[in-house]
Amino acid sequence: MSELIVRALMAKHPAAVKTGTELTAVVDILLQHKFTGLPVVDDHNKVVGFVSEQDCLRKLLISSYHCEGSLVVEEFMHSQPLTVHEDDSAVNVAELMVTQKPKIYPVVDDKGILVGLLTREQVLRALKDSRRGCD
Repeated sequence: MSELIVRALMAKHPAAVKTGTELTAVVDILLQHKFTGLPVVDDHNKVVGFVSEQDCLRKLLISSYHCEGSLVVEEFMHSQPLTVHEDDSAVNVAELMVTQKPKIYPVVDDKGILVGLLTREQVLRALKDSRRGCD
């Protein structure tokens, strides 16, 4: 089980939200890709934040009630996202997922560039599959 690494499990060519994206467009991207959250990247594909459905829902409620102008993702994203490295152990990431809130982790290289996404479902499936060797 210890040989499971993030690179082998992650979704490659991940969906992401670019900086400067307006709130309703962020919601469209989340709905299109059916993720509960996505990394926010700059023009160089470096991860600079994370935005969740919950973040968008909160801002949509407030902006709809007050009929505020458009908001861009930098105004409501988490600016210190939790990321994992492509060479990390999937077991270690599973331990993070048990103790921390994110269900989706952006996977980055040594320069912080987005290279994939790792979901709780992917880790759960891999751990279940590796458990089969125990039976």
